Amino acid sequence: MEFRRFMSEPISTFDDLTASRRAWIQDVLRPWCQSANRMDLLKAESEWEDIAGKAAPEQTLWTWAWERFPALVYEGLTGVNETQQVRVTLKNGTEYTGFPDGRRSERGQLFLILSGEVQAASTSELIEAGPFSLDNIQSVTSL
Repeated sequence: MEFRRFMSEPISTFDDLTASRRAWIQDVLRPWCQSANRMDLLKAESEWEDIAGKAAPEQTLWTWAWERFPALVYEGLTGVNETQQVRVTLKNGTEYTGFPDGRRSERGQLFLILSGEVQAASTSELIEAGPFSLDNIQSVTSL
C-alpha cells in the first residue's frame, strides 16, 4: 500500500484516522526501516517522535531495521535476540559465529559474543566481535 493511497482516501471518523495511521506504520514505515541504510535510519532516529509518534526508536525503528535478518529478532520482543547462536556473514565474505550482544548492539551496529574454537578455552573472558553495521552484513543464519 502506498502513502499516496492514504492521502486520497477520505478520513471522516476517528476510527478511520487510527486505521489509516496503523496501516501507514505497517505498510510504509516498517518496510522502509527494514530496507533503509544505516545513515538514513540515523537521520530518522533524530526525528522519530515526529515521524512515528511517541514510539521509542530502539523499540521500533531499530527492531524493524534488524527484521531484515529474521534470525536476529524474536516476534513480539524489541531489540536483538540474544538467545540463539547465529552465523553472521559480512558482504566481504568473512563469517563470525556467536551470540548477539543485545546490550551493545544498538543504532544499527551488531556485536557478537563469539563461540566455538575462537573462544579462549583457558579463560572465562568473553571474546566479542564487532561492531558490524547492518549495511555490511550479507546474511545472518540461526545455528
